[in-house]
Amino acid sequence: MPARLHVNVDHVATIRQQRHTRYPDPVIAAGLAELAGAHGITIHLREDRRHIQERDVRILKETVQTHLNFEMAMTQEMREIALSTKPDTVTLVPERREELTTEGGFNVLKVKGILPAYLEPMQAQEIRCALFVDPDPVQLNAAKEVGIQVVELSTANYVEAEGYAEQQTEFRRLVKAAELADSLGMEVAAGHGLDYTNVEKVAKIPQIVEFNIGHAIVARAIFVGFEEAVREMKTLLGW
Repeated sequence: MPARLHVNVDHVATIRQQRHTRYPDPVIAAGLAELAGAHGITIHLREDRRHIQERDVRILKETVQTHLNFEMAMTQEMREIALSTKPDTVTLVPERREELTTEGGFNVLKVKGILPAYLEPMQAQEIRCALFVDPDPVQLNAAKEVGIQVVELSTANYVEAEGYAEQQTEFRRLVKAAELADSLGMEVAAGHGLDYTNVEKVAKIPQIVEFNIGHAIVARAIFVGFEEAVREMKTLLGW
């Protein structure tokens, strides 16, 4: 079966926040994505609230009919929001206020000693806990040791690789990481920078069962509409 497509609607909210208007509404975008066959919706509530707002999180929790993936930094504030809204999945991501988008994967080793206690209240509420990590065996083994159920492999190095040789090297890293994570009993997702020109090859890695894709879909939707943009991406994933 092809990998599931989770559509990230953050950048619909980015456009809205540019003028602090009520539109375009990421809640409406999420509904259109689901109508087009998306298997889930992903949102990242950043500490600086640059795009998704708490209002969006609350409404999406009530309206998403498929699966809600809540990306967040490892902070007390975000954990409280997650516990109050109870998304289906929480994905911990590194966050730096100066960055344009997430830079690199979560450093599991850095917080290995405190991560289980941080996750425990969410796991007790049956919230699936995931980490956005680089395709690095050391990080993957550490994720397994702290009881992570899902890892989302960062595809940033693959999509940003310059030249065929570098791209092939990064692709092999993804393949090996996916195989390792799967062998450790963790579900494997992937995302970051994937678009309509580079996703097909990654979609052929059998261990990857879920993709989180946002910016490319939102950009494509400007020209073809949101539902069509989602359908086109699903086709590239093999649906």
